[in-house]
Amino acid sequence: MPDFPKDEWPVTSACNRRWKLAHGRTLELGATGHIMAIVNVTPDSFSDGGRHSERDAAVRHALACVAEGATILDIGGESTRPGAAEVTPAEEQDRVLPVIEKLAAETDAILSIDTYRAETARLSIAAGAHIINDVHGLQREPEIANVAARTAAGLCIMHTGRDRTDRRKDMIEDQEYFLGESLAIARAAGVDECTIVLDPGYGFAKSRDEDIELIARAGELHKLGFPLLVGTSRKRFVGSVIEREKPDERDIGTAATTVILRLAGADIFRVHNVAANRDALKMADAVLAARRKRS
Repeated sequence: MPDFPKDEWPVTSACNRRWKLAHGRTLELGATGHIMAIVNVTPDSFSDGGRHSERDAAVRHALACVAEGATILDIGGESTRPGAAEVTPAEEQDRVLPVIEKLAAETDAILSIDTYRAETARLSIAAGAHIINDVHGLQREPEIANVAARTAAGLCIMHTGRDRTDRRKDMIEDQEYFLGESLAIARAAGVDECTIVLDPGYGFAKSRDEDIELIARAGELHKLGFPLLVGTSRKRFVGSVIEREKPDERDIGTAATTVILRLAGADIFRVHNVAANRDALKMADAVLAARRKRS
């Protein structure tokens, strides 16, 4: 890993809760939460592998998600489930680029590319995507930060515990440590701070108890100074808590985490079932609005 400067990012209120994205788009954060719908163009994702692996099926699913209330469509061409086989960059691009191009022509929804590869990110932004969502927190291919800077893309930086030997014992301390390294990479590349959101990486090399603790302590993540995107949808720890083995039986449990995390200040929710989480989010937003009236 290259040695990047560790200066603290001068996060201020200058961003005014407006998330800056590629192609001149922005997304207002704060007053209401936003749904990011999962669009897996893969044969082996843990929840819906193979259902949307063809372009037209993926596009139909994505447009249905928009109709149900998704603000963002997150398109991925490589499964991130534990033990999944890596695909080649060409395979990944062959899967995602036609979907992004088609969606860019058919919807005004915000499009996100779920990739850690710099070249896939570059081609996806050129095809019409607005956001880069990197589950390796810029630390697998740091060049992806340069792509984000050059394209002014929205950038989701995720925490992970996978393939690491330097994990801190305390959950929040490890978030600060790992994401601090990621933010140093972004800062060195010239990424605009107003394009960044952070994801605590629920389910990524974390035990059931660690995921629950991270939900309980989610409010502490605001000390990092950036908006939060969370992805608990149908994860194994949710199934463990509610005693549901099949991923598609975990939507009620997922919706419960959406409410908890929204009340803790998260802004964006990456989910499989848009309708269920949309309704849960509306309830949480109503409670937050009532709180604001009393403050």
